[in-house]
Amino acid sequence: MAHLLGAEQLHLEYPTRVIFDSITAGVNEGDRIGVVGRNGDGKSTLLSLLAGRLEPDGGRVTRRRGITVGVLDQRDEQPDDLTVSAAIVGTTEEHEWAGSARIRDVIAGLVQDIPWHATIGSLSGGQRRRVALAALLVGDWDVIFLDEPTNHLDVEGIAWLARHLKNRWAANAGGLIVVTHDRWFLDEVCTATWEVHDQIIEPFEGGYAAYILQRVERDRMAAASESRRQNLMRKELAWLRRGAPARTTKPKFRMDAAAELIANEPPPRNTVALAQLATSRLGKDVVDLIDTGVVYPDPESATGTKTVLKDVEWRIAPGERTGILGVNGAGKSTLLGLVTGEVKPTSGTVKRGKTVRIASLTQQLNELKEIEHERVSTVVGMQKAAYVSGDKELTPGQLLEKLGFTSAQLSTPVKDLSGGQRRRLQLLLILLDEPNVLILDEPTNDLDTDMLAAIEDLLDSWPGTLLVVSHDRYLLERVTDQQYAVLNGHLRHLPGGVDEYLALRSGQGAAPLIAPLAGDAPPTAGHSPKLGGADLRNAQKEIASIERKLQKARQKVVDTHELLANADQSDYVGLGDLTETVSNLESTIVDLETRWLELSELLE
Repeated sequence: MAHLLGAEQLHLEYPTRVIFDSITAGVNEGDRIGVVGRNGDGKSTLLSLLAGRLEPDGGRVTRRRGITVGVLDQRDEQPDDLTVSAAIVGTTEEHEWAGSARIRDVIAGLVQDIPWHATIGSLSGGQRRRVALAALLVGDWDVIFLDEPTNHLDVEGIAWLARHLKNRWAANAGGLIVVTHDRWFLDEVCTATWEVHDQIIEPFEGGYAAYILQRVERDRMAAASESRRQNLMRKELAWLRRGAPARTTKPKFRMDAAAELIANEPPPRNTVALAQLATSRLGKDVVDLIDTGVVYPDPESATGTKTVLKDVEWRIAPGERTGILGVNGAGKSTLLGLVTGEVKPTSGTVKRGKTVRIASLTQQLNELKEIEHERVSTVVGMQKAAYVSGDKELTPGQLLEKLGFTSAQLSTPVKDLSGGQRRRLQLLLILLDEPNVLILDEPTNDLDTDMLAAIEDLLDSWPGTLLVVSHDRYLLERVTDQQYAVLNGHLRHLPGGVDEYLALRSGQGAAPLIAPLAGDAPPTAGHSPKLGGADLRNAQKEIASIERKLQKARQKVVDTHELLANADQSDYVGLGDLTETVSNLESTIVDLETRWLELSELLE
């Protein structure tokens, strides 16, 4: 493969720290490289160095003669008075750019909903970002650098971008380097991964999943090596303790301190092992939305109103873990507002259980505004002097360290924390308030891949009801057991998950948009069933059988959740059996619903 560009012995440092020290890396034709690492370790800086936007203090970056390089960084540099059309296609005549399949694809995939002649200054932050990405992708580049390209893109937009980048060049042509925290995107697009950490670049083969497998093996080997080193040191200390009297006259506190230091040597990276925090007991009734609708005044509409949600029926069960999908403006936030009580329904009713305590992780970080001048350790210490995590009692400082805060950061004012640190502190404060229903609205903002995995691990052990709105497909599928979509004002269950949602949005879904599984609805007028005779009767019988089984299975789930709510919380074996029963029932329900949809298509 032909060489495109490379870095030789790059060195970069700022007055307070060294960013890179003698790193060497190269990009060849056909490379699709994902860059991961902790926030602040230099991922964006690496892209700037390789793209030629930043000069290193030592070493050099070489490029093949004549190659073209396109860059999308996190800065917004487009003039406010520039129009969308001028930003994307410049002064090119319409008949020229409209004749390019790539340009048409980019416009349809990214900016179809943005007015073509609107000025950049009139757009939202997300729209400006999409225009900048579209302006880059319409160009013809040999190498493309993308810094967080999935920011402000929904699930649909991320899927389109992955497809576009995979089809943009031939298999052994072009080069792509992308910094992103979207792990599904990394797996879908990248064939190699660079991890930036501790002033170096460590290469791995494959996308995110392959990188994690290789990193686990690397860490296992490092742990084995460290274990051998510690054993040798312990033997050395034991020999010193048993040694000649002259040696034993050395100060005893030095020996004890050395032994403690070796025994408690911390791992090379921050990890989160925060176990389940105590939560308020949750009864069998959580929140029920029954035939609920929301209508807002809209002076620009012919009717003077805008219907956001209609005929929504959603009975949230104890311990339910649900992901919500939908395009921007579909009504996801309104739906969550109905659950929390911040939005009043225009029609229908909302019922909440007496023991329900709802907490929301918002995108605005409102919880931190009033305490932004306080130190981190003081903020957590305001609530309790100690917390129980698993079977251990932890101080606020110890708890924060488990969430990736260093000792130095514990005394830092909240206002001086990075975006990712503020996000982690916000989540921790919410969990320490001990809610039993947790709503997460785009929880992945400002978090790196390591901390995302840590947060997911924390959510895995959280026993309450969890509702998640996120464009991060990996997180959504990782922490939730089922997904719903807000489509045309209705709430629809997605037995097929995100794939089914994307198919529906692209017009390939054949099932109706209303979530409930109706009984014996006749075929739509004007359409003949795809089956006839005995096959038609057998399909109708099977559908009726499936609906009876679904009703029984759903009732069993409700009954088992009630047993869970009333069970002895110290009986871990019994709780585990009940949880496994719920999981098996939900799996059966998914299979039955999938079969119901298949048969329904044949009867249309």
